[in-house]
Amino acid sequence: MKIEHLAIYTHDLEKMKTFYETYFAAKAGAKYHNPTKKFSSYFLSFESGCRLEIMQKPTVQKNKNERNQEYEGLIHFAISVGSKERVNSLTEQIRKAGYPIIGEPRTTGDGYYESVILDPENNRIEITI
Repeated sequence: MKIEHLAIYTHDLEKMKTFYETYFAAKAGAKYHNPTKKFSSYFLSFESGCRLEIMQKPTVQKNKNERNQEYEGLIHFAISVGSKERVNSLTEQIRKAGYPIIGEPRTTGDGYYESVILDPENNRIEITI
């Protein structure tokens, strides 16, 4: 078994698509739109085959995630970039673009080398080897 995809509701579908394409080399499929339900989405595919579905619907409430606040439920996902050097350089690239870094690159107690960033809508992403 494997996780086929994760899904995130978003306020700004196009901004989120651009973020994941720019920093994580995601490839967006065709935009899906259901006018009856006022629902739109993209599937973003990553090199490994994993996919992220980003979805937009005007009736969905805003994300409560904050820099220093955690809630029950899915709190982050990790994207492997292949090397310690790539973790460092991508973290700096994202920082220079103005996105929050909430965990500086480091080796964690359980042995992962990672940083933690927030995407444009405060979803936590671990960038790891």
